[in-house]
Amino acid sequence: MGDSASYIRMVHHLIEECIIFNMSKEECMEALSKHANIKPVITSTGSQEEVHHLIEECIIFNMSKEECMEALSKHANIKPVITSTVWKELEKENKEFFEAYTKRREDRSASEMETKQRIQNMVSESSKRDTKD
Repeated sequence: MGDSASYIRMVHHLIEECIIFNMSKEECMEALSKHANIKPVITSTGSQEEVHHLIEECIIFNMSKEECMEALSKHANIKPVITSTVWKELEKENKEFFEAYTKRREDRSASEMETKQRIQNMVSESSKRDTKD
């Protein structure tokens, strides 16, 4: 059906048509399923703004794009392709922020690895001393 961004725009447009005809969410989902072969899960996942907000929540918790896609799929029933598409749009609109965010995540990951290594070294040295005693 083409790229996911154009698909989402098409679904968004069809939902707007439903609104123009004063259809309820359920009526719209049924009509789109019956006449446009669009599964109800796509129309019931909420708007791009809702996904945008949920992605911001993921960022607050320092989640990667993949972690965010998994979390929204599991807890908000949002298909990963939708989360990925909105994330990519946010990256385009906020390039500098996402570059800094990615670098900060990488730095934090490196720092966590260093800390784990230090702890492992301390445990190893401690156990060597214990065996000598």
